[in-house]
Amino acid sequence: MKKIAPPAFAAPSIALAAALFLSACGGGAEQPPAGPPEVGVVTVREQSVSLANELPGRTTAYESSDVRPQVNGLIVARLFTEGDQVRAGQPLYRIDPAPYEAAAANARAALTRSNAAIASSDALARRYGELVKINAISKQDYENAVTSAQQARADVAAQQALLRSAQIDLARTTIRAPISGRIGRSTFTTGALVSASQADALTTIQRLDPIYVDIQQSSADVLRLRQQLLAGDLTSAGGNVAVKLKLEDGTTYPQEGVLKFTDVTVDPTTGSQIIRAQFPNPRGLLLPGMYVRAEFAQATKANGLLVPQVAVSRDEKGQPTVLVVGAQNKLEMRKVTAPRTVGQDWLVTGGLKAGDKVVVDGAQMLRPGVPVKPVAPQGQKAAGAPAGAAAANKGQ
Repeated sequence: MKKIAPPAFAAPSIALAAALFLSACGGGAEQPPAGPPEVGVVTVREQSVSLANELPGRTTAYESSDVRPQVNGLIVARLFTEGDQVRAGQPLYRIDPAPYEAAAANARAALTRSNAAIASSDALARRYGELVKINAISKQDYENAVTSAQQARADVAAQQALLRSAQIDLARTTIRAPISGRIGRSTFTTGALVSASQADALTTIQRLDPIYVDIQQSSADVLRLRQQLLAGDLTSAGGNVAVKLKLEDGTTYPQEGVLKFTDVTVDPTTGSQIIRAQFPNPRGLLLPGMYVRAEFAQATKANGLLVPQVAVSRDEKGQPTVLVVGAQNKLEMRKVTAPRTVGQDWLVTGGLKAGDKVVVDGAQMLRPGVPVKPVAPQGQKAAGAPAGAAAANKGQ
């Protein structure tokens, strides 16, 4: 019989199978054992930490004046435009002056009459003084003449005071701005009858540049801060503390303010204490009554420990914990005391000490007790790491 040649592709397949068999039997080179996993760490350092607060507040006019009449009468003219900027002394309203002009004229005439009477009484007193010396008149008549002259002088002084009072009332028929500022709407119109004793203001003027911000802080926070200051844990931020302002729409006010004073009393209805700050307001962006949030530093901790927020987690009881590279480069779980945040970091007041290496990345699947290799965090600085932490961890 004629032999049939095998297919052309059979030889390569046999060679490939032989190679696979030899590879399985011969055993390749063994892989070296893997080293400890790398974890990014920051070294905790003591540093001066400024403790800032963000608290709610309301804007308040720097100066405010309710304009009221000081004489009775009819308003005959309004001399301003509502919403305009007015200056101190500027005429705002005019009250009918006719009755006050008449009163001033009457007082002026009475003063003239009193001046005439004093001249006559003085002359009579001088004449009686000569006659009493020669016993031409009784001493009683002379004393009566002197008394009349003194009464005439008193009448002149009284009439001068009445004239001055009438002139003051006449001047008050023109109601002027007591302060400079932005004037509001007029609650009385021309023709309205007003009186000096009325409770309702004609209008209100407010000075808005600069402007105050009244910040509310709970009395409990104030008490805690005072106790820490007295114990020496914190130091006061001192005077001229800068204040930043966030507006209702979430934007930041472009200019910084300064703290002016802290009220010495606590509001019993709200349990809060007022802290007043002053801000420049040249463009009139801030208006009285606006809700804002103020951020400012109240104290400084000299030996604060900052830990990035990414390094802090919570246990089943809600206590803050961190992973630390301890002895023999093994992971340790530490419970810490972290009462507040400072920017993107936690301020740690217990559970850590300067020099501890806190894990910030690479330990998501690792448990305490596992050996690790500490390295610098990814990007040389973890998000929120304290200034200088990345540099301290270089070369580890």
